[in-house]
Formats: sequence, structure tokens, C-alpha cells
Amino acid sequence: MTPLDLLDIDASLSEEERQIRAVVRQLVADRVRPHVAGWYEDGQVPARELAREFGKLGLLGMHLTGYGCAGASAVAYGLACLELEAGDSGVRSLVSVQGSLAMYAIWRYGSEEQKQRWLPAMAAGEAIGCFGLTEPDHGSDPGSMATRARRDGDDWILNGSKLWITNAPIADVGVIWARTDEGVRGFAVPMDTPGVTAREIRHKMSLRASLTGEIALDDVRLPADARLPEAIGLKAPLGCLTEARHGIVWGALGAARDCLETALEYATTRTQFGRPLAGFQLTQAKLADMAVEWNKGMLLALHLGRLADAGTLRPDQVSVGKLNNVREALAIARQCRTILGANGVSGEYPVMRHANNLESVLTYEGTSEIHQLVIGQRLTGVSAFA
Repeated sequence: MTPLDLLDIDASLSEEERQIRAVVRQLVADRVRPHVAGWYEDGQVPARELAREFGKLGLLGMHLTGYGCAGASAVAYGLACLELEAGDSGVRSLVSVQGSLAMYAIWRYGSEEQKQRWLPAMAAGEAIGCFGLTEPDHGSDPGSMATRARRDGDDWILNGSKLWITNAPIADVGVIWARTDEGVRGFAVPMDTPGVTAREIRHKMSLRASLTGEIALDDVRLPADARLPEAIGLKAPLGCLTEARHGIVWGALGAARDCLETALEYATTRTQFGRPLAGFQLTQAKLADMAVEWNKGMLLALHLGRLADAGTLRPDQVSVGKLNNVREALAIARQCRTILGANGVSGEYPVMRHANNLESVLTYEGTSEIHQLVIGQRLTGVSAFA
């Protein structure tokens, strides 16, 4: 339990959920926090090593069942995402893309052979997956994707490119989405297939403790059984995104909590004008407002998690959570930076790193504007996308 829990939300969690949270929090404390500032500054992260450690704890695809997956609840998965992102958004992205995008796509839409081939190794962290949907000219409008797959006898030939793909530089398998004569289809593509090239994107100002890449597909020949048989139409990749966005709803709160705890500690120990910063009314007003928003975000995340566990969670409800919690987490990070003053931009403190990361989280897996339109359509019954 954190002092920020003004509403005793912790009491609404089961003992098992609290235990899972504690295990992940300790893992982050031991394995991430001592090194993440350096990873961020260097733009490098030992992703494969981390994946194996996360796999040992059952964090990869933890909300999926079978094939070596833990079968945990949606709330437990959300709490794990919160603790991972309290370490760094890039670390949570590694787990989220592996489990909720790549693994989920194979688990939900793949053949039994595909599941047996990939999921146990991915759950153990021995194989890394990525999710190739976003393209250089098609971000928020995946329906306009330019990547094409055409039949050639029993095979498929893929051509195109994908951009801003987490895990791509080290991935063993990519779930690649392409347009065919029958509509959008998904493919499980071994990344060592001839014609597949993954290039790491460098010089990022955000998510620097995460490996991001561009995938080029040049006459990539795949056997017929590479296609995900149940992935029919654009609703398939969008379903994967809904799955991953639920983790983001929780994860953003982890970054916000780390900023708030840092600001609280700083405000109570930093003295100015003969008193701690925490003794000034303006500082207390900032802290109070941020704590209220954090608690509201936790209530929202918990409610959505319970809906997910009941099997009733709708995509537009996930949009409410992603829009609110990421937006508020970014506002909290920026406000905490003001409490730390010049120290707020120092790598010795995590606040600016979280703020920079949240700028990416605000955009990926649906920008704020896209989620506003999803909610607007739910309210009005009128689509504003076209």
C-alpha cells in the first residue's frame, strides 16, 4: 500500500493480487531501478535478459491460458503493468508488446501448430515477438496500410514496411498485418526469413530504454501455414490493441506514482526559506490535486479490470481508461517536475524520464484524439473517422 492511496483502494484487491504486485515490485526494485537511468541515457536495454527473467516469473502473456502462460486475472496483469512502468515505460512496453500484442494475436487467432511453436518459448522469454501494424505513412489509420500479401501457389509473398515497432530489432517472430485480395490478414513471420530486415531506430528522445525498429519486407515468401487462420479483417489487429491498451491504463499510473512518490520525498526533505517545500500551501495544493487524479485513475483502472475479468469490457471503455489515465499521468509528471525545480531535469531523479516516456505512451496504441473519437462515436452514434 502507498501513502497515495487516499481512498483505500488497496483494500479492494485480493490477497493474491497484492502478492503478485509485491513480487513484480521487488523484481523492478532489484533488476530495473538500479540500472534504468543508464539504460535510458545510453539508449540500450538488455531486453533478452530481462525477458528471460520476466518469463521465469510468468509475466509474459500472464493473462493468457495454456502453452506455459500463467492464466492470471486481468486485474493482476494490470497491477504487474503498473509496477513495471513505475520502473520505466520501456520495460512495461517490452512485456506488453510480447504478451498482449504478439502472444495474444497468436493465442487468439493462430492455429494450434502456431501456438505450440511459438507460445511456450515466448512465455519463457526464450523467443521475442513484435507486432507489425504501424507503417511509415499509416499510423492512426491502419485500414489504409500499404503492406501487401499475395498468393503464389500455396505460398504468400509479402512486401511493405512497418515503423515504430517495439522489440523488432531482437524479435524472433513478427505478427505482421498485410492487405490481401480478401482483406486484412495476419501472419506469424519468423524474423530470420529471407527478405525480412529489421533496423533499430536510434536518437529517440522518449522510450530510450526500449528497442524500437523499422521492418522492411522485400518479397518475403511464407508458407500457407504462416497465416493466422482466425485473423480475418481489421477487427483482428484492433482486438489485439484493445487487449494491450488495458495494460496501458494501469501502466501509466505506475509512472505517475513514481513521480508522485519522488516529489513527496523531495518536498518533505528540501528546505527553502527556512521550511520544507511541503510546508508551502502552493506545494500542498499541487500534491493534493495530483493525488486526487491518481486515485481517480486507480478507481477507473480497477473498474475496467473487473469488467475484463467478467468478460464484459468494451473497447470504448478501454478508450476511456487510456485517454484519461495517460493524459493525467503526463500532467502529474510535468507538475512533479516543477516541485523538484532544476533537479527535476536531472537523471538522478526519474521524473523527467517518466514525462518523456509518457509523451510516447500518449501517442502509441491510439492517440488521445483517436480515443476521443471512439468515445464520441459511443456518445452520439455517429462516426467522425471518415
